Amino acid sequence: MTMSSVQDQDGRIVAPPSMADLATQALRAMILSGELPPGTRLVEAKLTGRLGVSRPPLREALQVLAFEGLVVPHPRRGVIVRPLTRHDVYEIVTLREELEAFAVRIGIPVRSPERLQACRDALAVFEQAGRDGDEGVFTQRKYDFHQSIVALAGHERVTEAYRALSLQMQLCMALNRSARRDGESLMQNVERHRELLTIIEGGDPEAVLQALADHGHGSFLDAVVDQLDGGTPDSERWLAERRSR
Repeated sequence: MTMSSVQDQDGRIVAPPSMADLATQALRAMILSGELPPGTRLVEAKLTGRLGVSRPPLREALQVLAFEGLVVPHPRRGVIVRPLTRHDVYEIVTLREELEAFAVRIGIPVRSPERLQACRDALAVFEQAGRDGDEGVFTQRKYDFHQSIVALAGHERVTEAYRALSLQMQLCMALNRSARRDGESLMQNVERHRELLTIIEGGDPEAVLQALADHGHGSFLDAVVDQLDGGTPDSERWLAERRSR
């Protein structure tokens, strides 16, 4: 990793990111791309060589990721990428869907041109991430697009609740992307989201709710969730109900 000075939006020179910052960004992208899937043990000796950093900045990076909830210390395995259980997926997906549905019901038809433009801008950035081919950044920009949809409601507490789930949702998105990788390119994924935005622009909340329901959890549930441990009666009942639709 190398560092150089950068400029902010006003053209002013600002301090370059530290080695710990760069290591944090790299590890976050590796986790959110699925390159380091949930449950992976993070071996310091391997990561220092792979990232080109010494142990102190790497450990600082792991502390940041632990605070974010992407990695957790394990008594016998050291630091691991946060595992996801079947019950975790149940809670994350159901809460995400409820927050999005609430936002759609009060935010569509869109009454603020600025909020709708923010969705268009988020889609453009998401599309560029797809063209760049960086899976980790792609997952982050996909979340940003969905957050822009929630923000259409102009309901700050709902937006904050959605943002609080951001990294957990991105872990699910990374697993979802892994499930769809063989059958869908990054740009095909972008096109699905472009179609969703077109429906949003149409102004029919029920059409948007249906589009979100059809948006892509199915392959994730079928191809990934069955590989996870940690089911509960609630999560198994939920899965059975979804699969019977």
